[in-house]
Amino acid sequence: MQTTHEIFAHNSCEMNEIPDDSVNLIVTSPPYPMIEMWDSLFFQLNPAIKHRFDAKDYNTAFRMMHDELNKTWAESAKKLKSGGIFCVNVGDATRTFEGNFQLWQNHSMIIKYLTESLGLILLPSIIWRKSTNKPNKFMGSGMLPPNAYVTHEHEYILVFRKGSKRKFSKDENERRYESAFFWEERNVWFSDVWLDLTGTKQEITYDSRDLRERSAAYPFELVHRLIRMYSIYGDTVLDPFWGTGTTTLAAILSGRNSFGYEICDELINRFLNDVTKCKAISKKQNQHRLCSHLEFVRTNKGKLKHINKTFDFPVMTTQETRIKLFDVDAITINSDNSIAVQYQPHKLISD
Repeated sequence: MQTTHEIFAHNSCEMNEIPDDSVNLIVTSPPYPMIEMWDSLFFQLNPAIKHRFDAKDYNTAFRMMHDELNKTWAESAKKLKSGGIFCVNVGDATRTFEGNFQLWQNHSMIIKYLTESLGLILLPSIIWRKSTNKPNKFMGSGMLPPNAYVTHEHEYILVFRKGSKRKFSKDENERRYESAFFWEERNVWFSDVWLDLTGTKQEITYDSRDLRERSAAYPFELVHRLIRMYSIYGDTVLDPFWGTGTTTLAAILSGRNSFGYEICDELINRFLNDVTKCKAISKKQNQHRLCSHLEFVRTNKGKLKHINKTFDFPVMTTQETRIKLFDVDAITINSDNSIAVQYQPHKLISD
C-alpha cells in the first residue's frame, strides 16, 4: 500500500490543484472569529473588518470574519465527493467590548452556512470537553448573582455529509472491512461528548513555542480518531487550514492520502524536516492499539465469540474479523514537497 500527501503554500480560497469531487473526508479547524489572536489575520484578509472594529461595530465585523471563512468552506465542499464527510473543529469565542462580556457563536454561524448555503446535511455533532487546570470555575463577579458567567471549557466537532450515504465499490468494500474499528473503540469514539482524548500523543513537535501558539493546533488524537471514524484505507483527506500538519500526520499514520493548504512556509518546512519520525511512531501506535484490545479481551473472557483472521485473537463482532493494521515502511519527500509513504502489514509483537 502507498499513500501520497501534498501541501500547498497558499490561501485555501482557491484549490485549483485538487479536482472537484475527489476528496472523501475533510477534517479541519479554522481560525476562530473573535478570538484575539486571529484578529490580524482577518484584518489582512479584509481590511474593512478592521474599519468595523475601529467603528466599534463588532457584530458586523463578526459576520465579515465568517464571510472570509465561507470562501474556503464553499471551495472545500466542491472538492468533497458525494457521500463524503466534512468535520469542523471550532470553538465559540468570549470577549469583552466596551465593558460588555459576550459569547460569539462560531459554531452556529458555520452550521448555518454549510447547511443553508452549501446544502450539506448536518449529522450529530460532538462536544469536545477540554480539560482545564484553572482553580476558579467561574467568571464575572464571583459569588454574587447575577453577573457571574459559567466557564467556557468545550469546543464543537461539527459533522456534515455531502448528499446521501456513501456507496462502496467491491474494492472499497474490502478496504472498508480492513479499516474497521474494534467494538470497544466504537463505544468510546461514537459518543457525542468526548471528555478526554487518550492514546498515542503527537511526537512530531516544534522547538518554537511561538509556532505552536500561532497555529493553535488541535490534538493529534482528535483528528486521528475522526479519520478512522469517517474514512477507509486509501481514502483522501483534505485540511484547508493545515497549520502544523496534524491532519497530514494522522493521515499518514492511518494509511490515507491527504491534501493541505497553509500560508506559513515555516510551518510546512518544519513538518517536512520531522515527518520521517512517522516510521517509528507508526509501529508503536499500532502495537499500542492491539495491546489495548488484548487487555479488553482479557477482561471480557468468554464474551467474544469471533476471531480476527489477521491476528488470530477474539473480537466481539463479525465486522472486526478482517481488521488489518499497516506500519509506515518508507517515507520519500519529493522535490515539490509532496510526500510518498509506503506501508507493510503490522505484526503483533508477543509479550
